[in-house]
Amino acid sequence: MLVLGVESSCDETGVALYDSVRGLLAHALYSQIAMHNDYGGVVPELASRDHIRRVLPLTRQILAESGCSLADLDGIAYTQGPGLAGALLVGAGMARALAYALDIPAVGVHHLEGHMLSPLISDTPPEFPFVALLVSGGHTQLMLVDGVGRYTLLGETLDDAAGEAFDKTAQLLGLGYPGGPALSKLAASGDASRFTLPRPMLHSGDFDFSFSGLKTAVLTLVKKAGIGAAPDIAAAFQDAAVDVLVMKSLAACKHSHARRLVVAGGVGANTQLRERLTREAAARGIAVFYPRMEFCTDNGAMIAFAGAQRMAHAAPELTFAVKPRWDLATLEAV
Repeated sequence: MLVLGVESSCDETGVALYDSVRGLLAHALYSQIAMHNDYGGVVPELASRDHIRRVLPLTRQILAESGCSLADLDGIAYTQGPGLAGALLVGAGMARALAYALDIPAVGVHHLEGHMLSPLISDTPPEFPFVALLVSGGHTQLMLVDGVGRYTLLGETLDDAAGEAFDKTAQLLGLGYPGGPALSKLAASGDASRFTLPRPMLHSGDFDFSFSGLKTAVLTLVKKAGIGAAPDIAAAFQDAAVDVLVMKSLAACKHSHARRLVVAGGVGANTQLRERLTREAAARGIAVFYPRMEFCTDNGAMIAFAGAQRMAHAAPELTFAVKPRWDLATLEAV
């Protein structure tokens, strides 16, 4: 089954072709970072308009690269939510219209399910069950995954997501947008031991997170120590955030008797997080699986793959609806 995947939930337009037998054939991504940088964050209207400009040229590009044509497609998958409503509508409208014209099924994919299943695209995919740490700019959750659509929420952030805390801390330190990668680069030259920052909810006895207090502590520290201490503050912040993510994830694995941990989402590309998790998980007999670096951010490959898992339940139809808010736990099992 050859599936076209379209991702347009926020500020990246991703398109990919996935074949259930041959694997990933082609993928392309256009990032809007440069456009939104002037505003210090994503402007929804601009994001939607740019998706309109990019989605068809990217589709033509991957069809040419793979040597496939529209007539070869067996189905189309698109991000139905969560995300920015206008941005989601671009991908959904294009996917549904094209599927209707070709008389093939189209299926709406949950953005987080795409992230959570993205490590399965690799040459050494994890087997079910596993614990998944979904950690991005908009979400921080721990899920027990028993199969496609069989998800149990173990814990989630009560306020800011981890990626949001990285970006906001970067703004406090005078770094650009998006701030997470810039903060991590700055932290590499800093001394984390110079400052002590809180580890919110580290000993809460559950698997929930909170990062707003850590962000506020950074604000206080910047006012006290000055922007000249930015490298050390960045290092201290990253240490605190990684400590919480690592210990909560390992605790969730112990609680669930899971020997496999999947880490997905933009923050999953953080080098310190990967190194700490891999080392400390191995000491506990837990294998950690990550998506390829290029698939940590939003991308069409994860949507095409997730859509392929659900395509048997899809059918051609003209109408559609997007879901800017969508609880992952409500998905049906395949």
